[in-house]
Amino acid sequence: MAATTGPEIERLIQLLAKLPGLGPRSARRVALTLVKKREALLTPLANALTEVAEAVKVCSTCGNIDTADPCSICTDPRRDASLIVVVEDVSDLWALERAAAISARYHVLGGTLSALDGIGPDALNIPQLIERAHSAEVTEIILAVNATVEGQTTAHYLMEQLSGLGVTVTRLASGVPVGGELDYLDEGTLSAAMRQRRPF
Repeated sequence: MAATTGPEIERLIQLLAKLPGLGPRSARRVALTLVKKREALLTPLANALTEVAEAVKVCSTCGNIDTADPCSICTDPRRDASLIVVVEDVSDLWALERAAAISARYHVLGGTLSALDGIGPDALNIPQLIERAHSAEVTEIILAVNATVEGQTTAHYLMEQLSGLGVTVTRLASGVPVGGELDYLDEGTLSAAMRQRRPF
C-alpha cells in the first residue's frame, strides 16, 4: 500500500510541480527537502515568498518587475535614455543585464504575437512601446526578441509599427555563438551567420 501525505503537503507538491523545470517527481523531492529542513529552508522561503508577493510591482513604464514603480532601471540616470531594448519577457531583460551587454532602458512586451494562441498586438505591451517611441529623447529601438517564428513575426510587426517615427530600429545579430563549433550548430543558425557576415 502506497504511503500518503497530508493535504497540506500534497498542495505544496502540486504548486511546486507548476514551476518551470519541476515535474511531479522533482516537486515531491523538493517538498520533502523543504519539510525535512523546515527551520533552515521552509520557514525562510515562506517568509521570502510573502515579502515578494507584497513588495513586487510591475513597472508601468517598461513592464519590468521591481519593488518600485517606475523600476530602478527606468529611473537610473546613468542609463542611455535614447536607447530602448525590446524584450519578450523579464527573463530576457535579466539575461541581458547579467551579460552587461548595454546600458540602456528596456521595454518588456510580455510575450510574442501568436495567431495559433490567439495573442494579438493588444495582448502585448506594444501600444506603450509606440508611445515611448514618440519621445524626442528616444533615437534607437533595439529588437532583442528570440529567433523563433513567433519572435521574428513580432519583430517584423514592430518594425512596421515603428517605421516613420524618426527612430532607428535595429535587431540583435544572430549567428555563431562565442566558443561555438560549426559542427554542433543547427542549419538556421549557420544560415543566419552566413547572411550576416561582416569584414574581418
